[in-house]
Amino acid sequence: FFFFFFFCFFVFVFFFFCLFFFFLCFFFFFFFVFFFFFFFQAEDGIRDLVRSRGLGDVYKRQVSTQSTWDYTFMGRRPARCYRYWRGKAFPKSRYNRGVPDSHIRMFDAGRKKARYDEFPLCIHLVSDEKEQLSSEALEAARITCNKYLMGKAGKDVYHLRIRVHPWHVIRINKMLSCAGADRLQTGMRGAFGKPCGKVARVNIGQIILSIRCKERDRRHALEAMRRASFKFPGRQKIFVATTHGFSNIPRADFGQLKREGQLEKHGNHVKILSKHGPLKSYLKKIMP
Repeated sequence: FFFFFFFCFFVFVFFFFCLFFFFLCFFFFFFFVFFFFFFFQAEDGIRDLVRSRGLGDVYKRQVSTQSTWDYTFMGRRPARCYRYWRGKAFPKSRYNRGVPDSHIRMFDAGRKKARYDEFPLCIHLVSDEKEQLSSEALEAARITCNKYLMGKAGKDVYHLRIRVHPWHVIRINKMLSCAGADRLQTGMRGAFGKPCGKVARVNIGQIILSIRCKERDRRHALEAMRRASFKFPGRQKIFVATTHGFSNIPRADFGQLKREGQLEKHGNHVKILSKHGPLKSYLKKIMP
């Protein structure tokens, strides 16, 4: 019995000391980890945020791990770099390859299949400068104008048309912007540049956008044109045309010509019948 009691007491004391030693080690381990890791990291962060005063640093500066040759190309240039005409037009061809696609794909919006006599009023946005308009600007103007007219006037009560097309290709000579770029790239050698986009060249007085609608939607069309002009550089003017729709027939003469049967219909467009040429073809047009 005495031996059994002594053995139990010894096991209990041994187990107690092992448990005490385990908790002590666990406490000191986490204490040192939290103390050294968070304290010195915070100190380094605070110290690095303070700019040196030129008196010398007593602390060791952290060395940047970013590579010296980790370079990036310059970003997209602003449109002001390609605003004015320079040289001849440079369209896409077999000599000019690798041209990115234009950002504008749709040049008509609204009810584009409406008959020629449904929308008599026509409003133009006219350029007042000789400049270049990027395809991104044309697409932004189309979206702005179309969205405003759909919200205010309606979906099928207008026809919007983009009158210019971006054919001219602009180029960029990409330069390296990094430390040591002068060792990797030489300045003007081979500086012709690679194609980076398309622009439309417009003259003074050239029409950029046109809207045909009914007379009741005049104020909405004018406001849509005003908002679309904010997407272009330079100056633009808004004109209310004296012609009927997208045709070149004056609105004052349109009714009389229609009654006399002098109009040749071409879907959403119309023109005056020509009185020249063979009589057979003329009679075929007026008496289908």
